[in-house]
Amino acid sequence: MHVGITVDPNFPVPPTLYGGIERIVDFLARGLVTRGHRVTVFAHPESRTAGELVGYGVPPHTGVCARVTELAQVGAGLWRRHRELDVVHSFGRLAALVPVLPYRRLAKLQSYQRDQVPWRSIGIASRLAGRSIRFTGCSTSVYAGGPAGVGRWHTVFNGADLSKYHFSASVDPDAPLAFLGRLERMKGAHSAIEIARLAGRRLVIAGNKVTDGPEPDYFDREIAPHVDGDRVRYVGPVNDEQKNELLGSSAAFLMPIEWEEPFGIVMAEALACGTPVIGFPRGSVPEVVRDGVNGFVCGGVSDAVAAVGRIAAISRAAVRRDCEERFSDDVIVDAYVALYRELLDDLIS
Repeated sequence: MHVGITVDPNFPVPPTLYGGIERIVDFLARGLVTRGHRVTVFAHPESRTAGELVGYGVPPHTGVCARVTELAQVGAGLWRRHRELDVVHSFGRLAALVPVLPYRRLAKLQSYQRDQVPWRSIGIASRLAGRSIRFTGCSTSVYAGGPAGVGRWHTVFNGADLSKYHFSASVDPDAPLAFLGRLERMKGAHSAIEIARLAGRRLVIAGNKVTDGPEPDYFDREIAPHVDGDRVRYVGPVNDEQKNELLGSSAAFLMPIEWEEPFGIVMAEALACGTPVIGFPRGSVPEVVRDGVNGFVCGGVSDAVAAVGRIAAISRAAVRRDCEERFSDDVIVDAYVALYRELLDDLIS
């Protein structure tokens, strides 16, 4: 197959620090090439991924003019190649597919990694493309609450490149808990601090400070006062190597989110290290965390504190095994390939 993959050009593929979707696109492209498929990736011009790269984008990628121009760039690129591509897999904006939507000989897959699905646009795209388009969510929570019958949907989880995350069979008895994510309220770093304090455990916080939006002073007001370099440490943004070290040396990863997060890739990365996840029942957490197997789903801070006390009951080997079976890069690539083939078979039936 010749697969065209599109992703918004805000970050290179793969990203250096922040960038979740770009990580998925990177291992998907590499996995497809390894399996003998031809791949064309439409992405940030500084991307270094497998296959042919078609770089595009209008930095800093904000404002109506930039967005319209970027859509025109990727849309024109797809149209020029529409007769040579077998499948177009979009991780970017659905509007980029407009030029090829009516061309029903071309299979199209639109993947959503966010909590707000444009249902009206999906209905229009489905009418234009007919059987040639399907949609995926990185968890069922992405589309479960949508209107019935709008689009043909599948769940394909996000995952982790297991070659980048080493399994830690055991950790020190006093190993810290870990929190990794953007430091804004909805990610729940303040709850992670409270959980660690009440559980009597040390906490390491990693991630980038958010200094805009509704609470630009969130870090300074709710995180910084607790950072003492001992019970609570803040280590800033981390790259893949640092992330592997942090997650692999932690007793558990805390995911006390306060929003319907579609899929926290860091959960899969923690599981790849054998580190159980303790999270709140929002978004994809109940789909990712198998209670008592690879972590605990907790109703709030007090439940999470109790779960910290039960970490020893979880086998880190079982955690890694569960990740290999559900969230490894190979499993995710195979799932997408199966969908591509199903789409293509549907078009010729």
